[in-house]
Amino acid sequence: MKPEVVTSIQSYVNPVLNRPCADPFVLKHLNEYWCYSTGIQPDGRCFGAFHSRDLVNWRALGGVIEPVDPSAVCYWAPEVIYDNGLFIMYYSVGDGDHMNIRVATATQPPGPFEDVGVHLTGEDFAIDPHPFRDENGTWYLFYATDFLQHTHIGTGIVCDVMLDFYRLKGEPRTITRALYDWQVFDPERQERGGVRWHTVEGPFVICRKGLYYQMFSGGNWKNQSYGMAYALSDTLRANGEWKQIADGERILPILRTIPDEVIGPGHNSAVRGPDNVQPYCIYHRWASNLAERVLAIDRLDWAGERLIVIGPTSTPQPAPGAPTFADFFDEHLENGLGIGWLPVSGHWSIRDNAARQQRLEGTAEAKCMIESSQFISEVSLKLVDGDSGGVGIRLYREDNLLLTLQLNKVENMCSIKWQPDGGFHTLSEQQFALPNDFRMDAYHLLRVEADSGWVRVVLDDQLIRWKQRLIESPRSVALYTSQASAAFRGFAFTQGWQDLFTGAESNPSALSWITDGEDSWVLAEKELLHTRRERRQSIITKAGLPDSYELVINVRISSEVVADEGCGFFPGLDGDSGPLLTIEKLGEGWVLRCGRYDPDQTFYLPDDFDPFAYNQFRVRKRLDQIVIQHESKILGTARVPSGASTVGLYAFGVTAAFDMVRVTAV
Repeated sequence: MKPEVVTSIQSYVNPVLNRPCADPFVLKHLNEYWCYSTGIQPDGRCFGAFHSRDLVNWRALGGVIEPVDPSAVCYWAPEVIYDNGLFIMYYSVGDGDHMNIRVATATQPPGPFEDVGVHLTGEDFAIDPHPFRDENGTWYLFYATDFLQHTHIGTGIVCDVMLDFYRLKGEPRTITRALYDWQVFDPERQERGGVRWHTVEGPFVICRKGLYYQMFSGGNWKNQSYGMAYALSDTLRANGEWKQIADGERILPILRTIPDEVIGPGHNSAVRGPDNVQPYCIYHRWASNLAERVLAIDRLDWAGERLIVIGPTSTPQPAPGAPTFADFFDEHLENGLGIGWLPVSGHWSIRDNAARQQRLEGTAEAKCMIESSQFISEVSLKLVDGDSGGVGIRLYREDNLLLTLQLNKVENMCSIKWQPDGGFHTLSEQQFALPNDFRMDAYHLLRVEADSGWVRVVLDDQLIRWKQRLIESPRSVALYTSQASAAFRGFAFTQGWQDLFTGAESNPSALSWITDGEDSWVLAEKELLHTRRERRQSIITKAGLPDSYELVINVRISSEVVADEGCGFFPGLDGDSGPLLTIEKLGEGWVLRCGRYDPDQTFYLPDDFDPFAYNQFRVRKRLDQIVIQHESKILGTARVPSGASTVGLYAFGVTAAFDMVRVTAV
């Protein structure tokens, strides 16, 4: 079986699963997806589970846990985390009026899960648990409960510190309660004495660029106003409620009902797509016959601080991007690793969906044959045998070893050795103590991002975060062991890069942006800024476009605009040749003008387009053709040089800001 991923799926249409899948939560583990949903299943067990490798094609697995209470009829909203070899499920159970949150554990994603006999919450009504780990390692549990003394009576969201996976601190803080009419569940809820009842539920939290986004569902799915929105905070320790963005009138929810097309999109989770770059929103919507809630997915992203979902869609959408190379190690091989790998030393084989290195003596390596100086790579790894050994990865440029990361069993440390920028082949080393209960015999996720000589390494999402600039840009990844037998699973390598402009650098050249001597481009306040209002072209460029790619750019104008002034970008340059897309004022509206390479084209932007707030533009290129998109609206197509290798940013007569540029091979 060929390990390289070249997906046969060119597009998908929601719903991606036409069977009951309410309150879907998706866990990504070993580069595969496991979805858990509300309810008692036909097999008598609870929480239907599904498995996928691409977020589109799903295989049903049945229920994953036995009912914990024969008298309970409601089993709602499971979420699962993986930690140190254990899968931990949080869920709510009860009769619908009285609900509490419980915990169950398993050793495999499909279960079976076993309830551990813990009631986490003391409220009469507690549902929709969402565990979230902050960057400092602290775990929090968000969940929904009732507020009977609030100005907008109904269900809202609280957050409590987790002392461990089975205990809460017992001091829930109010995070989000109903504030607006779009969140009305029932104007006269009879079972609550005829009170006007509001609902805010289904929390899911994401941290990006120092801000916390708490997504939630509000209202009643039977109402056209029902949908998903979010609240913002710059800290998890906020004393007051988080800032809600959608008021239902001036600013609408990010997903909402579209009459006769999409009914009741809600209760979402989010997960990185197969390329490990593009995040996706996972949510339910009602089937066309309104008999059940079914599974849907759409792209999730940001434009500045604004969270956006490209949906809810019901027309063909580009399939989630696959990695440039991936290996699930499906094929059983006693000797070697198959296509895409170069075993340099050691005894390598494939069995039980893992690449295994069996030799205990010396060091062993297997190099991935796919190379790029700008990439994102993930792999899960564990020790199998070797009391004094270690397991990790190495980064190379040709035969020059640039970095070795190793998890060491005896010292219970993570060691990183690298050739630093300007080090003239000297070696630097940094060690990180691992938790006392860190299990070397359990799979741990290692993520590596390389761009412009910078390398960022993340272990288990939050456990270790490390970033340094190396003497050269690495081009390849190798699996590595020392005095140990080890196993590796779920390897993925995606060609591409992303600049969020969040580092301490002030000069764009530190991120390989080239200005040809221009000093009007600076890095500040988590943005790339063009700071001068001069009526002349100002261009900054960066190399690193694959043959086929998706380019995503967030841009805003930060000064007045007159005449033909504006800003924009070159979506693909071959030398000086390539189209220029510029945001310009036309009459009372705004357009995206395409010129310089083909006959000029003008794409009209939405009537409510605001150039002084961040907007997202997305370009997909194959051969010499690009499709241009503004957030959820496809604007049109244009031509670019087939050999385009550089992206450029542009300003003329205005100051402008960019807060993200992302390139992913497709």
